[in-house]
Amino acid sequence: MTASAHTSTSPSASRAAEILSRPIALNGLTVPNRIAMAPMTRQFSPGGIPGENVASYYARRAGAGVGLIVTEGTYVGHESAGQSDRIPRFHGEEQLAGWAKAADAVHAAGGRIVPQLWHIGMVREQGQPPYADAPAVGPSGLRIGATEPTGRAMTQDDLDDVIDAFVEAAVAAERIGFDGVELHGAHGYLLDQFLWAGTNRRTDSYGGDPVARTKFAAELVGAVREAVSPEFPIIFRYSQWKQDVYKARLAETPEELESILAPLAAAGADAFHASTRRYWLPEFDGSDLNLAGWTKKLTGKPTITVGSVGLDGDFLKGFKGEGAPLKGIDDLLDALEREEYDMVAVGRALLQDPQWASKILAGRFDELKPYDAVALKTLS
Repeated sequence: MTASAHTSTSPSASRAAEILSRPIALNGLTVPNRIAMAPMTRQFSPGGIPGENVASYYARRAGAGVGLIVTEGTYVGHESAGQSDRIPRFHGEEQLAGWAKAADAVHAAGGRIVPQLWHIGMVREQGQPPYADAPAVGPSGLRIGATEPTGRAMTQDDLDDVIDAFVEAAVAAERIGFDGVELHGAHGYLLDQFLWAGTNRRTDSYGGDPVARTKFAAELVGAVREAVSPEFPIIFRYSQWKQDVYKARLAETPEELESILAPLAAAGADAFHASTRRYWLPEFDGSDLNLAGWTKKLTGKPTITVGSVGLDGDFLKGFKGEGAPLKGIDDLLDALEREEYDMVAVGRALLQDPQWASKILAGRFDELKPYDAVALKTLS
């Protein structure tokens, strides 16, 4: 994970296939290879209902070699969870029927699939859909970067209601045929708002030092763990960075990071999805390990790395309509071979090119495409 990673050449077909084609166990689930699809919000689900187009979208990637599909973020059944009526929901008869078809389509294509369960917390603004009257809620009613509350600090009843919503969604996921769940605790959304001192100013048992700030997320993980089958995988996604605060950090040292991750692992998280903007960057001084590498070292749990895989450019530029050139993955394969982490989640490269995984596994590197944000609008 050095500067030379930016200019590395394409690895040999045999090496890529050998390293990425190995199966991996996440609790009771065996994923056929080390490639995951990163969750990416698309807003293609009017009424919160994923249609046949959503099922086809995921099935195409699974059929082309992606071992594990992590769906776009999908709102749990709490009225303050979201901010759009076009982002899918993981509650309601029609919504769950749509998701069941998506899971069936992915399985028929040979893949595995988990929904990312999501509550945005204080990112929500008053009056936004799908429930316009719902208040914005968070640990302290603080938006990222704000100094004064603009929403409601959550009561114990609020905390219990959100935990119940995540539990109901996870139980539904297992019932309709999904292979596990991912809990979204990253990027400044609700669970992350509790983890980060910048948005958690509570003076009760849910605020204070890093261990106390982890209490709510750990309770939620534990409740989900108790409600689903023992072998049903729970993945916890987290990040240091937040929306619009890219230099934010939950932990300045490995010791601080361990104090946050250990309660989550003990509560029942089977794997961690460590979200970074550039996977090749070391997380702490004095070590080449990235965030996923440190996560595995500290917890012993399987980890998924992510962040501009296959592309030389920050993914946030994609929201501004900017493209990104191709980048080799030799350094990624090196780290996987050293078992620093266990899987790699691919975002923009796989969004633009459904065949990305099959091309990588077959060594067809000359067929890979740079990221084109403008052309992407016509793709599915």
